[in-house]
Amino acid sequence: MSNPSFNAFDMAQSQFDNIAEMLDLDQATRDLLRTPMREYHFNIPIRMDDGNMKIFRGFRVQHNDARGPGKGGVRFHPMETIDTVRALSMWMTWKTAAVDIPLGGSKGGIICDPHNLSLNEQEQLCRGWVRQIARNVGPVMDIPAPDVMTNAQHMLWMLDEFEVIHGGRYPGFITGKPVGVGGSLGRKEATGYGVIITLREMLKELEIRPMDTTASIQGFGNVAQHAIELYHQLGGKTVCVACWDQKDQKSYSFKRATGVNLEELRQITNSFGGIDKSKAKNIGYEVLDGDDWLKQDVDILIPAALENQITMENVGFIGGSVKIIVEGANGPTEPGADQIIKERGIHMIPDLIANAGGVTCSYFEQVQNNMNYYWPRDEVLSKLDAKMTASYIAVSDLARKKHLYMRDAAYVIAIGRVAQASKDRGWI
Repeated sequence: MSNPSFNAFDMAQSQFDNIAEMLDLDQATRDLLRTPMREYHFNIPIRMDDGNMKIFRGFRVQHNDARGPGKGGVRFHPMETIDTVRALSMWMTWKTAAVDIPLGGSKGGIICDPHNLSLNEQEQLCRGWVRQIARNVGPVMDIPAPDVMTNAQHMLWMLDEFEVIHGGRYPGFITGKPVGVGGSLGRKEATGYGVIITLREMLKELEIRPMDTTASIQGFGNVAQHAIELYHQLGGKTVCVACWDQKDQKSYSFKRATGVNLEELRQITNSFGGIDKSKAKNIGYEVLDGDDWLKQDVDILIPAALENQITMENVGFIGGSVKIIVEGANGPTEPGADQIIKERGIHMIPDLIANAGGVTCSYFEQVQNNMNYYWPRDEVLSKLDAKMTASYIAVSDLARKKHLYMRDAAYVIAIGRVAQASKDRGWI
């Protein structure tokens, strides 16, 4: 992260406080919505491959479930903190409400670095996490999903452990599963495609053709790769991607003015989205500093990595030609930097809608699990397109009507819906 003193939960709460003022929410509503309903902290003892026992710290935070069961990923990260998980659970509550799906917001995590764990050790961690929380999650309570450094295999291990504990088949317990074991076609592409669907809608509004645009993207994991894929299909050109280098413990930007070749880069990328520097140089990429993705002479910036990446320290690097920022990651823009972006007149598609393709497709996966009937990929992606487009239009219409920044419009819609559901239930 760019700023070690940054606290994601403080940022999430200040965003909420700002909208609570705009909506003139009463004190009880503010007290209920600015903190999680429940949170669980636990130890996960694992016997490592060398025979030694090691204790890992795990979390699950359930922010609000007024509109439906909690929903949110489980991330593996060496720098994971409870405040990051709290913030992400809160953002999930707003995100599910912003795209109007009947779910609440949760998040989970384990402090670990999967780069340094064998597959066996990762499996033990997944099963251990479920054992600690199995009584407090489930298809009608709280549904996990993959997140940073977790994948379909991790979800299947978690599902298997949950089913062993509860003695039955509960495919709706977790989403992001492999296809063939209750997973949905289109899930892998969903978050990245959702980013570009919202971008496509904004370009239409601005009367800009996608083929006349260039982009620079932070991240080269699942979200970024699929965003690039769909963006290129629409005719756009990506000239720079940035990603984390595990070996050097720093990030680099990879630039090619003629445009990056997605398949070429995929060939030299590890399973965590890290691009091999020397191989990239050999095929004509410039290797630049990590923040250089912001400095490119492009129309569109897409932060699609972690939270808190556009900060007060680097917001000044944003090139003068940038017209649009699309937040493919959760909370990638620090509030102070966001204010500067707003003042510069750069159009913002906020994470609440831009990043919601994954949770929308997770909801579709759950629906298919409940029906025990699975849709073809084209049907999943057309439903995703319809949902993402409708969400974008609702936020954009409100922003225009009330003269609001797009982020504020998305929050007004989302927080209003959650507050109303909590009120209707008699909680406030």
